[in-house]
Amino acid sequence: MPGKRIPTSETTEALTAELEPMTPTGEQAPEKQDPEKTQLKKELGLLEGVAIILGIIVGSGIFISPKGVLKETGSVGMSLVVWVMCGLMSMVGALCYAELGTSIPKSGGDYAYINTAFGSLPSFLFLWAANLIFVPTTNAIMSLAFAKYVIQPFFPSCDMPDSAIRLIAALAICFLTALNCWNVRVTTKLQDFFMVTKIGALLLVILAGLIYLIMGNTENFHNSFQGTSTEPGQIAVSFYSGIFSYAGWNYLNFMTEELKNPFVNLPRAIYISLPLVTLVYVLANIAYLAVLTPVDMLASDAIAVTFADRLMSHGSWVMPLLVALSAFGGLSVHIMTSSRLCFVGARQGHFPDSLALISCRCNTPMSSLIFLGLLSLVYLSTTDIYRLIDYASFVESMFILCSIAGLLYMRWKYPDMERPIKVHLAVPIAFLLVCGFLVFLPLYVRPYEVGMGLLITGSGIPAYFLFIYWENKPRLIRRWLDKLTVGTQLLFMSVKTE
Repeated sequence: MPGKRIPTSETTEALTAELEPMTPTGEQAPEKQDPEKTQLKKELGLLEGVAIILGIIVGSGIFISPKGVLKETGSVGMSLVVWVMCGLMSMVGALCYAELGTSIPKSGGDYAYINTAFGSLPSFLFLWAANLIFVPTTNAIMSLAFAKYVIQPFFPSCDMPDSAIRLIAALAICFLTALNCWNVRVTTKLQDFFMVTKIGALLLVILAGLIYLIMGNTENFHNSFQGTSTEPGQIAVSFYSGIFSYAGWNYLNFMTEELKNPFVNLPRAIYISLPLVTLVYVLANIAYLAVLTPVDMLASDAIAVTFADRLMSHGSWVMPLLVALSAFGGLSVHIMTSSRLCFVGARQGHFPDSLALISCRCNTPMSSLIFLGLLSLVYLSTTDIYRLIDYASFVESMFILCSIAGLLYMRWKYPDMERPIKVHLAVPIAFLLVCGFLVFLPLYVRPYEVGMGLLITGSGIPAYFLFIYWENKPRLIRRWLDKLTVGTQLLFMSVKTE
């Protein structure tokens, strides 16, 4: 009942019971783990947490999205405003997710939060949409960006062949999926190298652009708000491209069970990463716009390469190399973190048991990784990155809206729930309103993308009642699922967590 006060320990037990069997005992995994057990290991510290967030956020987005933002806003000035607002939104969202992540320290991120707040069906729909839409779509976008920057130097004055782009993107997904199946530590250690390439590419853009601007080349900023779109729906769509570049601020929450001392390291990693990313992104866009006119940016398929060609002449080959490595690193860490969402959902009973298995040799969710890798390959049927961004961002924004609504609901239903981090009530309310703006206004601007997203998400409802809610399934279905689980165990030498 509203206003009912229940003890903290009772609240925690009630919430844990709702999430069973997310862990075999229904309790938070202890810090000290038995190294002989087959389970996810707590191997990630603060530095790795920061590297994971930066590794996902600073990927291909900042080298792709400026074109999408500028196209929808219609002016240089408004595009910069959108970039600043996207950074502020990400920081506000990260504050909300810090509360959610420390109050419900379970791997799976939004899935665990929606499950706790609203129950089985809404959390299943999130899992369904995540694994069928925005996780594989994001993998496809990152791999296509990598492929385009690899190929661009070989086709400087003509269109790049779609077949070559798809082939290289597919090879990248397959290689990084295999690497993540083999060893988590190798993947996280590689982020140190990829971080250097990302920082190098961005510093090159920022320093070169600001020097060019200081030399008096400010004409691109004259009348900077001229031509600004007055259509609210288009402004909302412009945020999709910006938000895609910042996407990842909540992905460390997917790996809470593998994070050492998550109550301390999760919020610290967020507080360090987001302000730094916002500053870098705004400076990078100022640099782009100082060198390239809006017409140049809209005509380019690889903005950083066009930028380098304009300023660096013979040394311009460095830029596509750095950007390609940056996108490659972002794809690697996104494959790693998003697979944990699929794994946790299967462990909860919302996906087949065959996806809730851990490799005996590598202690990684190998079957989940391969499943998502195959789905990602399906989305390479198109090379239109901006359509994929709109398609994925709408669905992801819709479920972020659900998670924040869940935070507010739990504030009301469980007022004494233990919250190591508790943000001011105005913060989630403001973020909820902004998410609502981003979800509902594009309905008439991008009806096809929005409609397909809603259709695929809605198709999860009959799937839920057929495979999850219906306990007495026909013997044929149960036998098929059992054979799938046993076959997966034998193929990947995997077992359920102990």
